[in-house]
Amino acid sequence: MSNIKFFIPCDEANHTCDKSQYKEATFLEKIKLNIHLIYCKACRKYTKNNALLTKKIKISKVDCLDKNTKEAMKKDFENALKEHSIQ
Repeated sequence: MSNIKFFIPCDEANHTCDKSQYKEATFLEKIKLNIHLIYCKACRKYTKNNALLTKKIKISKVDCLDKNTKEAMKKDFENALKEHSIQ
């Protein structure tokens, strides 16, 4: 039998949960996560909250700044910072 460990610590389970939300987790990682979630109430709650947050972000109607506006804001901020540090 191979040396595959199916029991993972909570920090690894949370990392796998995050990867799973973005479709980056492998099949084996998902299996390990589900085994961990069977016995860990805290990680089940983390996973539930993470899924809810992802769902809310996907359905949100947030308008982001375009690249040019961001660059202009960055330049304005840097100029204001330079003026403040000189005085």
